[in-house]
Amino acid sequence: MQVQASGSQRTNTALWPWGLTLLRVVVGLAFFMHGYQKLFQMGVGGVGGFFGSLGVPAPGLAAIVVSLVELVGGLALIVGLLTRVFGVLLAVDMLVALLLVHRPNGFFAGDGGIELVLVLGAAALSLALTGPGALALDNQLPIERRFAGRDRSALAAGRG
Repeated sequence: MQVQASGSQRTNTALWPWGLTLLRVVVGLAFFMHGYQKLFQMGVGGVGGFFGSLGVPAPGLAAIVVSLVELVGGLALIVGLLTRVFGVLLAVDMLVALLLVHRPNGFFAGDGGIELVLVLGAAALSLALTGPGALALDNQLPIERRFAGRDRSALAAGRG
């Protein structure tokens, strides 16, 4: 299907699911690796100590929650399971990281700034809004098929 965009630009929507799949898998891998790093390299105690130094309430519990959200959420994105749910959770995770950790350091990731968490958070939220794309376990779930049907209907009507 082709959709008329602004002006004379046309977009082939047949490739959209594959673009989303690429985004989902790469972003999922990044989150999975960060969760793995927190759990198995830094350790929950190290992450909790860091969170405590930032004034995060219940830093030990927060360390476990954040580490598991990133590890499990990353894996879920890779396989495309509960993509919209984990997209929201990971976007919130990145928003909190942006506000509590990275904001004082400016923009660039090399300086500990917001660049990476901003991109990862926006990508996670984008996946929550658009769905998983192709080759996703979500595509076998009835609720995702209802979402996808509505998305395609809106797109065909020129509202998407």
